[in-house]
Amino acid sequence: MELRQLRYFVTVAEELHFGRAAERLNIVQPAVSQQVARLERELGLQLLDRSSRHVRLTGDGERMLREARSVLSAADRASEVAAELASGRSGVLRVGTAPGLRDRLERGLSALRAHTPDLEIQLSSGSTAEHLTALRSGELDVAFVRGETAAADLQEIELWRDPLSVLVPTAYRADGGVKLIDLAGLPLRLPDDPWLRDHLVTACREAGFEPLIGRPIEDFEAAVVEMSTGSPAWTVVYGTACEAADGALWMGLLDPPRTAPGNLLTAAGRSPECLDVLVAAFG
Repeated sequence: MELRQLRYFVTVAEELHFGRAAERLNIVQPAVSQQVARLERELGLQLLDRSSRHVRLTGDGERMLREARSVLSAADRASEVAAELASGRSGVLRVGTAPGLRDRLERGLSALRAHTPDLEIQLSSGSTAEHLTALRSGELDVAFVRGETAAADLQEIELWRDPLSVLVPTAYRADGGVKLIDLAGLPLRLPDDPWLRDHLVTACREAGFEPLIGRPIEDFEAAVVEMSTGSPAWTVVYGTACEAADGALWMGLLDPPRTAPGNLLTAAGRSPECLDVLVAAFG
């Protein structure tokens, strides 16, 4: 089933005349008849009752007309959203990304591209702070970040939640979940992520201790090597996928479990229809 077939069927159903439908669509009448007939064959339904004098909808056709209009409306909204997001930039959609979002990005961008094939997509990695700056300056159209930003001048919508996993020396392994208090004697190493830092410092204080903040993580792979070869420390990552080095490190969940919000950020003033389509595509 193609959108073109649905559009032809809806036009014929509204005109109840193949000739007038062809004029509205600016194509020849045989093409309209062929595509509608093909749609009926693919569905296994008779949508139109044809005779030499009239064209009428069948009962199945009336039901299908409602569904077809809904599908076409959704397709038109997706096209409008893509055009709105990329307006003035020759159809370029610029997206700020975060690690571990490949599946979500592929699914959402494919949904937008299905209705706007010429849409060019540019992905940009960076920190939350960098994405906020780029959104405010107009260098990005959309960004995905973890953690709350409290950016009142931007639109922020929570789309998902990721578990927080702890990466620790194997001696601290706890299959039932690692208690923060058990890590009180280890340095806590974190990337430049204000939300994660504030969240963990607060959690440690609630657990009864002040965390010992170690050197910041500038390169995660380098930090893993350091932690696994004689510089014991612990860190926290988003999600549950992380490669530890040579079995010297173990990754697991916290006890009690903690999660981080995954948010869609875009400029203020986006239309509700635009936000609805983005949430449907990437949520």
